[in-house]
Amino acid sequence: MTRLEHEPSYYVASANQNLNYPTLEEENSCDVCVIGGGITGASAALHLRQKGYEVTLLESNRVAWGASGRSGGQYIFGYSCSQKVLEKNVGKADAKKLWDLSIDSIRLVNQLIEEHQIECDQVAGQISVALKPRQHRELIEWKAELENDYDYKGLQLYEGDELKSLLNSERYLAGLFDPQSGHLHPMNYTLGLMRAAEKAGTMIFEGSKATKIEYSDNPVVYTEKGSVKCKYVILAGNAYLGDLAEKLEKRIMPVGTYIGASEVLGKERAKSLISNNMGVCDINFVLDYYRLSKDYRMLFGGRVSYSKIDPWNLAETMRKRMVTVFPQLKEVKMDYAWGGYVGITMNRAPHFGRLRNNVYFAQGFSGHGIALTGMAGKLMAEALAGTAEKFDLFEKISHNPFPGGKYMRTPGLVLAMAYFRLRDML
Repeated sequence: MTRLEHEPSYYVASANQNLNYPTLEEENSCDVCVIGGGITGASAALHLRQKGYEVTLLESNRVAWGASGRSGGQYIFGYSCSQKVLEKNVGKADAKKLWDLSIDSIRLVNQLIEEHQIECDQVAGQISVALKPRQHRELIEWKAELENDYDYKGLQLYEGDELKSLLNSERYLAGLFDPQSGHLHPMNYTLGLMRAAEKAGTMIFEGSKATKIEYSDNPVVYTEKGSVKCKYVILAGNAYLGDLAEKLEKRIMPVGTYIGASEVLGKERAKSLISNNMGVCDINFVLDYYRLSKDYRMLFGGRVSYSKIDPWNLAETMRKRMVTVFPQLKEVKMDYAWGGYVGITMNRAPHFGRLRNNVYFAQGFSGHGIALTGMAGKLMAEALAGTAEKFDLFEKISHNPFPGGKYMRTPGLVLAMAYFRLRDML
């Protein structure tokens, strides 16, 4: 298999290291075979090595090739689904434990960056903004719920001139600001984690797509030119796992999402748009998300493609969305535009579990993965080593397959999303 190089993007152009690993071309043996070279896989490998396990990591293309190296880069409290969804699934007490784990995920990001000296342009602060009165009310209710039911303090609700002083757009009525959430350069963060896993002793192979798993007490993972005999397997491919595990493929949908990076705006102009350098996302179902880069570009994300057909003239498409929010940037051009897949679940809750006693997986972060993927890797390492209480909380969440089967689920989802786009307008 010829490995695919990274999709051209601002992140690739500003990557601060270039990691290159060989292709697996022989028989390999280890304790744990990790499949997937993103944040989940890197975190799992790193934490397993710290526990003394021999680890081999397989990546189909280049490490940080998928969503981990392409995303909006915002790490945000909670999950893509509401806490109410989790309460219905696992009960109020376990939903509170899951909430606390989402906050621990943010703390883990901070810990990993500090411990491994990862240079990834980390900035604290993130705001979720409302475009209409209904959403304004939702933010007020959300703040009250998190403070009263989940004991989460420190949130700030900004409105009117106070919001405008932070976010210079006429588009929003209110915003809920969290000082613990934030944003970073996702490719540099992922590469930093992978380098830490390598330094810890992980054997890493690129251009080594897992083509088949022979399940047994000692599983064998086959690639085009080699194989890995192991005691445990960790599946960390998420939206890019493909048909390697049919049971997982039915419960996840790869959805295209897109980002544009503007030309350099300069510090003064950039700060006039987002004065405190926070990450921003609205709370539409089909949302916009954006932030400033270290070199003062606007990184503007949005649009989704459930049909897997990319928008025509992507750079211009993203520029127009940016100008809708910031008309003062109408003459600014996009230097980069790119896209990639995120893995969503039916209920937008993360999907963690076991295919067998010695095969673990984590997927379906549903666009909320920068922090949670790192925690997923850590929890799989802990569960494999015998401490599974936290991992098992996620396994309690029920996940239905997407209706329509392999060939009709995408058309069905396209129709469903038309309804949600209409609702965003109301």
